[in-house]
Amino acid sequence: MKNILKSVVAIKLGLFARAVLHRYQPRIVMITGSVGKTSTKDAVAAVLSKRFFVRKSEKNLNSEFGVPLTILGAGVPNSLLNPFAWIPSLKNALELLILPNHYPNMLVLETGADKPGDLARILRIATPDVVVVTRLPEIPVHVEAYTSPDAVREEEFSPAYALSAEAPLIVPSDDKYAVENAVRTPAHVISYGFTNDAAVHISDVGFYEVAGKVAGMQANVKTKSLPAQAGGHGKILIKGSVGNVQILPAAAAIASAIAFEIPLREAIDALDDYKAPAGRGRLFAGKNGSVIIDDSYNASPAAVEEALATLKAFPRAKRRIAVLGDMLELGRYSVREHERISKIVGDSADVIAAVGIRARAFSMASNGSEVLLFENSRIAAAKLPDLIREGDVILVKGSQSIRTERIVEALLANPADASRLVRQEKKWKEKM
Repeated sequence: MKNILKSVVAIKLGLFARAVLHRYQPRIVMITGSVGKTSTKDAVAAVLSKRFFVRKSEKNLNSEFGVPLTILGAGVPNSLLNPFAWIPSLKNALELLILPNHYPNMLVLETGADKPGDLARILRIATPDVVVVTRLPEIPVHVEAYTSPDAVREEEFSPAYALSAEAPLIVPSDDKYAVENAVRTPAHVISYGFTNDAAVHISDVGFYEVAGKVAGMQANVKTKSLPAQAGGHGKILIKGSVGNVQILPAAAAIASAIAFEIPLREAIDALDDYKAPAGRGRLFAGKNGSVIIDDSYNASPAAVEEALATLKAFPRAKRRIAVLGDMLELGRYSVREHERISKIVGDSADVIAAVGIRARAFSMASNGSEVLLFENSRIAAAKLPDLIREGDVILVKGSQSIRTERIVEALLANPADASRLVRQEKKWKEKM
């Protein structure tokens, strides 16, 4: 019964959203992929907002519910199954269709797939004018719901097939799956990444420091000369978060600027307004003079591997502590991927704190690292603060359901910083 009600709601939302798009005809930039979608969406919106009236998906509202709600400019009801909770959304939709409105001329929509067919349903609502693809890793998240990793990648790339001929398709040049699939489309491909042939080429990535303390990431960027505009070079600066992956959303945003003939200098200046979303590599002051890398939003094998590389490279750390929760939604690949990551974490951390049953595999190849095992995040949050020393650098990462943001909160030097963590809404705080 619940599934039937949800389907009915999704269909009605989609009908209203399509009607609104038909009336106002905004241009649509669609963000898809497995890793870094929300960060990329925010960076793209920051750049395009300097030239257009932009509305973007809030947080990670990327489903068949989230996308039409973004189009309608409506918030998420407290209950998807309560008919009365949808009255404000319905009222908003009718006002858009009946009354004159100053509607955005650009929508930046994040899309996501939890199961087969999710993106097909979204594409029946909205057709993109530009598609930005983020990474499509070997073992993507949500793979347990699909027949194979290839099936996940194919679905996540599918918005590109909805593009008209010569429409901009923005892909990561370092991702073989994205590059190979891009060749199969008639779109105008604009690549971004670390390879020399990328249209937006990133190099010399490193930590950005202020007064001897890490404060973010920096990199050089160079764009190729294209028919619409001259090439150029400059420097990207991302404040408040760390990791090479923090640079890629900015590079994708610059590629989007190329698609809309926005000069490089203007795009770089616009990125001053960009900050990584909560739980994505953000830096916090921790207890006893420690530093926290808060990567607690979610965890997939590719993302954990990148986070561990950041921890290993972090300068002047007295101890590197990896607090890692279970990686979920991997299905039959779960055991293999947890064991594979164990070989990496043992080479990246002096202390391994494993949170959850699956995460215990991270201690298998500890290479002499100190190992701490915790049943869940609440227990880890109670025990870890007493173990932290001055000069420690602490990476905290885990799948959403593991709720590793509780550990970050317990480790904060300033409790007021908790408002900047992921999942601080009342509905999340009330969950066990």
